[in-house]
Amino acid sequence: MNEKKLYTLIVHSENIAGLLNQVTAVFTRRQINIESLNVSASSIKGIHKYTITAFTDKDTIDKVVKQIDKKIDVLQAHYFVDDEIYYHEIALYKVSTPEFQSTPEASKVIRKYNARIVEVNPVFAIVEKNGNSDDISSLYNELRSLNCVLQFVRSGRIAITTSCFERVNEFLADREAKYNTSKEIRKNE
Repeated sequence: MNEKKLYTLIVHSENIAGLLNQVTAVFTRRQINIESLNVSASSIKGIHKYTITAFTDKDTIDKVVKQIDKKIDVLQAHYFVDDEIYYHEIALYKVSTPEFQSTPEASKVIRKYNARIVEVNPVFAIVEKNGNSDDISSLYNELRSLNCVLQFVRSGRIAITTSCFERVNEFLADREAKYNTSKEIRKNE
């Protein structure tokens, strides 16, 4: 049996209503829990990028990506392991200002994790941390142990590949070349 590990899927598509539901349904049918999901515009006009993380095995992730890739509005879908991508998350921690100020250890913890305080008022302070999931969780656990956390939220993973090119750019260039070739053939007939 294959070992489960965290995979990051990057899906490029046109911005079509309902496509997110179709993509997540592939995971639901296979009873795979999505760990994080981020959807945003990509660097290519009109193209959106889905970054999805899930714990599963290699055989299952292969099948999931093939199913997603078959969706009519999906341009491309690929999966990656952590050493093939650069990834990042962001987290916000709302901490009690009185508790925070009365605990000198709290500011040491903030500095230890290279977090920053982005808002302070008499009732609460907002701490922001960018980085990997483990550091974000560790900072949360340390602040929580100091009894000063009022709220906590984190983003889904965002990721880019470590390769020198974006696969979807090649796909789109190839599609454009094929379109121009067929257009030229029809013109000459």
